[in-house]
Amino acid sequence: MANAPHGGVLKDLVARDAPRQSQLREEARLLQDIFLTERQLCDLELILNGGFSPLEGFMNEADYTSVVNSLRLAKQDGQAEGTLFPMPITLDVSAEDVQRLGLKAGVQVALRDFRDDAALAILTVEDVYRPDKKLEAEKVMGADDIAHPAVSYLHNQTKEFYVGGKVQAVQAPTHYDYVALRYTPAELRAHFNKVAWRKVVAFQTRNPMHRAHRELTVRAARQHRANVLIHPVVGLTKPGDVDHYTRVRAYQALMPSYPEGLAHLALLPLAMRMAGPREAVWHAIIRKNFGATHFIVGRDHAGPGKNSQGQDFYGPYDAQELVTQFKDELHIDMVPFQAMTYLPGTDEYQPVDEVAKGTPTADISGTELRKRLRTGAAIPDWFSYTGVVKVLRDSYPPRPQQGFTILLTGLHNSGKDTIARALQVTLQQHGARSVSLLLGDEVRAELSNDLGHSPEDKHLNMLRIGYVASELTKAGAAVIAAPTAPYERSRKAFRNAVAGPGGNFFLIHVATPLEYCEKVDRRNLYKRAREGELKGFTGVDDTYEAPVDADLVCDLRTDTVPEIVHSAVMLLESSGLL
Repeated sequence: MANAPHGGVLKDLVARDAPRQSQLREEARLLQDIFLTERQLCDLELILNGGFSPLEGFMNEADYTSVVNSLRLAKQDGQAEGTLFPMPITLDVSAEDVQRLGLKAGVQVALRDFRDDAALAILTVEDVYRPDKKLEAEKVMGADDIAHPAVSYLHNQTKEFYVGGKVQAVQAPTHYDYVALRYTPAELRAHFNKVAWRKVVAFQTRNPMHRAHRELTVRAARQHRANVLIHPVVGLTKPGDVDHYTRVRAYQALMPSYPEGLAHLALLPLAMRMAGPREAVWHAIIRKNFGATHFIVGRDHAGPGKNSQGQDFYGPYDAQELVTQFKDELHIDMVPFQAMTYLPGTDEYQPVDEVAKGTPTADISGTELRKRLRTGAAIPDWFSYTGVVKVLRDSYPPRPQQGFTILLTGLHNSGKDTIARALQVTLQQHGARSVSLLLGDEVRAELSNDLGHSPEDKHLNMLRIGYVASELTKAGAAVIAAPTAPYERSRKAFRNAVAGPGGNFFLIHVATPLEYCEKVDRRNLYKRAREGELKGFTGVDDTYEAPVDADLVCDLRTDTVPEIVHSAVMLLESSGLL
């Protein structure tokens, strides 16, 4: 029989009868709205379907404080201590939201999906409180270190106040991808019951799986006479991870390698915090709610990598030790992750600690795999499966097939437009990609003609150009953008928009000085700006923040356009893009 839910009862809150859903939808229509972020959507979905049982809403201050300090919900009447729950699940709002919505105890608001405005739940506010973010970071993540992605999120994206309260489900979030693989806890439990699975080993992953992972999970299943649940996270993971679309295609390609009836694939819409030991306990509770009886906990489980001092945030076995500490309350058996290595002599994988000394072994590191994907080098069958490798190659083509963006920044009349046009012609001559040219004046006329020349409008213009450049880059195009881009924050936002997986970004500073730009200004724009006719003109009554991180710096006084273009081409060639 499937494992009992955490706390004894599965808190599946979604109304099953149409009249009740219709009534709640009408009630939500009359309420003020909070539009949920991507992480809040993930959290709400797992509250609604019971994945976060015994939670029935976002944590109030008492539960939040108790969880942060003791890994337990606040003690209820009759309890000796609160129910084990290691992760604060909170709804953050701004001070402006608190004021605008009049948030206080007893107020109801509709929680809506930012993607389609659909009402998902009605929240009845219990309290509004200001968290101690530094304490939360130290207690939950182990350090108030901005190198930790969850700490960075906490300080840079989480708003000032948390709102606690239970929710009434209007409907679950709508997904359009991999619908057949998305199971609620109740649905997955029903599936296990239908196929008579009594013991289930759950495998958590946020990365593509290869042959070693398959061998590990098969070994775990056979040792425990159990079946395998491949339960990958498809919500927010660590920045820079392989996107979930690619990963799911890779999992689907892997599944036929399992013995018939041994394994099942289901997707988990979880927003990870990369909180190491606490995260491992949290993951165990979630898998318990989904019906698993065993859970594989890896070495440095859910670790985010290195801290600001270059050391691992968590010890390699801290997660396993904390799960073991709470084994009597978790009621899910931990299966320690065994590092596997390939033995060429026998064409098999074995746990590293079971291989006799001196036995030849072979391994491919993550760094080496990425290099082989980038260069198109062979990936042997002993490491992965043909279908998995094909998925990864299709999603992450070799460098010569990847898109890139070159951002030229400089003052008006610095020569950046001329350089951009010349570079466009040169890249078109190469013929490997489509080439898109985004000149400042032309883009502003077509994309941002509603904007003025205030600092905020200039920043918004850069965000719009960055969005266009990122989409073209993801599609494999070469993008040359040449706005003035006077502010460092705007250039940073532009870079962040483009430089995701497969998005290559280069910054060229056309550092022709103001005096020269003004001297050769045939349209007299500088003159008009100095006379007050043009407002917010960069270099006259608005500042230009020269970049300090440019990949190439040039000056039209001393460098010819062909020389600059040649230097840009050499930059691309040295990066393997041409």
